[in-house]
Amino acid sequence: MLSSAPSSALIPTLALLLSLPVLFFFLAPRFLPPRQISISLPDELDDLSLFHKAIAMDSANFSRRPTHLPAAKSHLSSSLRRPKIAFLFLTNSPLHFAPLWERFFANVTLKHYNIYIHADPFARITPLDGVFKDKIIPSKRTQRSSPTLISAARRLLATAMLDDPANSYFALISQHCIPLHSFNYLYNFLFDLGRLSRDLEFPSYIEILDNEPTLWDRYNARGENVMTPEVQFDEFRVGSQFFVLTRKHALTVIKDRKLWRKFKLPCLNVDSCYPEEHYFPTLLSMQDPKGCSHYTLTRVNWTDSVNGHPHTYHPPEVSLS
Repeated sequence: MLSSAPSSALIPTLALLLSLPVLFFFLAPRFLPPRQISISLPDELDDLSLFHKAIAMDSANFSRRPTHLPAAKSHLSSSLRRPKIAFLFLTNSPLHFAPLWERFFANVTLKHYNIYIHADPFARITPLDGVFKDKIIPSKRTQRSSPTLISAARRLLATAMLDDPANSYFALISQHCIPLHSFNYLYNFLFDLGRLSRDLEFPSYIEILDNEPTLWDRYNARGENVMTPEVQFDEFRVGSQFFVLTRKHALTVIKDRKLWRKFKLPCLNVDSCYPEEHYFPTLLSMQDPKGCSHYTLTRVNWTDSVNGHPHTYHPPEVSLS
């Protein structure tokens, strides 16, 4: 008669081995970086169709632009009597600061601004009302540190360009941004022709840096030499993903195909992958560096940053003075 002891001893071992894949299935998301969302071909084609419409409409409006206007103003919009600011909200959560923005836009005529919201359809967004009612554009899924944020910003730019030819400046902001000055202060600053010479274009306010210590690692995040020949390392730039662009530069962004083919590639080194902080500064630095301020109008504090996020202000740090 054969003893059953050896086979019995194997049972706990086999059970442990079989349980390891199950444990890995549940615990892996806590230890492994999230998988980057890829941009599907249908989404890419949808965006291209939108971009082509915006480009065609802008070309038609530009051909009707009055020729007697100063060169500086001619690059803002084809409808210059009442140039507008397009506020582009890029969000994946509720607009918790909506009450502050309501005060910002209070008593401001709609002749001076438009609002557009790209809201991640996979996120729970509280129903919006007031100035934000019916402002959500057709949106796609977004993920931090992925090309989806570039796509969302380009989608906002194209939608705003197509919607209103008077949109002359395009301000990309997040749900965490709050206004520090009044609407009139911002509007007068952006459209003050007196501070510019006759031949100088209105600038885009976008941060463009070339001396950050992590730049080399970020340049090679998709693999060594992957960015070449379209983007050489000495052309690679970094800056805040939030900006205020002129219509001319917004058009440059939605026209681009060459750099987008590189920046939409998935990263191998996810810890150094922040395409949304590189695509816009690199593109505009290569296309029109003198037309950009090289600094942003968004105030951010990187002291005590956590996981790549800037400092969060708490009530004791905030005053109304």
